[in-house]
Amino acid sequence: MITNPITIRRLENFKKNRRGYVSFWIFLVLLILTLPAEFIANDKPIAVSYQGDLFFPIFKDYKETEFGGTFRTATDFTDPFIIEKIQNKGWIINPLVPFDHQTVAWDLAMPAPSAPDTIHILGTDDQARDVLARVIYGFRISVLFGFTLTIISAIIGVFAGALQGYFGGWVDLIGQRFIEIWSGMPTLYLLIILASIIEPNFWWLLGLLLLFSWMGFVGVVRAEFLRARNFDYVRAARALGLGDFKIMLRHVLPNALVATMAFMPFTLAGSVTVLTSLDFLGIGLPAGSASLGELLAQGKANFQAPWLALTGFFVIAIMLSLLIFIGEAVRDAFDPRKLFTNK
Repeated sequence: MITNPITIRRLENFKKNRRGYVSFWIFLVLLILTLPAEFIANDKPIAVSYQGDLFFPIFKDYKETEFGGTFRTATDFTDPFIIEKIQNKGWIINPLVPFDHQTVAWDLAMPAPSAPDTIHILGTDDQARDVLARVIYGFRISVLFGFTLTIISAIIGVFAGALQGYFGGWVDLIGQRFIEIWSGMPTLYLLIILASIIEPNFWWLLGLLLLFSWMGFVGVVRAEFLRARNFDYVRAARALGLGDFKIMLRHVLPNALVATMAFMPFTLAGSVTVLTSLDFLGIGLPAGSASLGELLAQGKANFQAPWLALTGFFVIAIMLSLLIFIGEAVRDAFDPRKLFTNK
């Protein structure tokens, strides 16, 4: 149970921003639904019972002969013959969406991309893959990428900003000149060069974007440390013989984290936008990956299939809007002007 009065007051200020508070719960529900994407959208059953034995194809591949089939290859659970065999001697539990993000629908009534119907609620893309399944997986990978990039960037940026702000002098001067030079590096060109040499993946993109994204946190943390390093309580701690890094960690960093926490939701939204943009340009995640940017690119290339562009647009617009509204509520929660007032 939370007993700290400052924390309680911040939570109250967060809840007072109704738009941000409601957005937080909507985003949390969407995140909880998409994190176990394999259980929501998959062409493999969650569980199968056959002749009294229990199988979990979602975790492991089983040979077709184990279900009365002819071949010793991996079982295709979309095969009507296998489905009939299983249902005659057991039962099968399928995910809500019976398609993986890479599942190709071979039995479409029209050429791909096909329009939405009762089977493919959001239609299929130009490679006959279910759009709803790709949206679920794409939402998850976008959010996880954004969270990972934001958290690691915050750690590096807070550390660099703390060193510059607390020690000042040559440390601050050299650090600022380095950031000015480093921020001028052409990130897009580096990504294009990288894509021409190797196939970028989740970790390559994360590492390359991390080289530049941490600088956004340096300014706010540096300013807080520059302001607080000469406060009386910091001077007193220094006079009592407390080491510089202990002073930074115990006395100055908690104040700097207030600005960092208020800045993080907006950085998260920016990280998601960057990944979507790179995928749209074709230099992001590997081909075939569930990607919202790739869905937008397909919509651009297939004007006769407006559901592709509309789906991508609304998913990204809703996601970014929720993150921005949450960021505004977090900013209000940590705003010192609202912490001890009733406004």
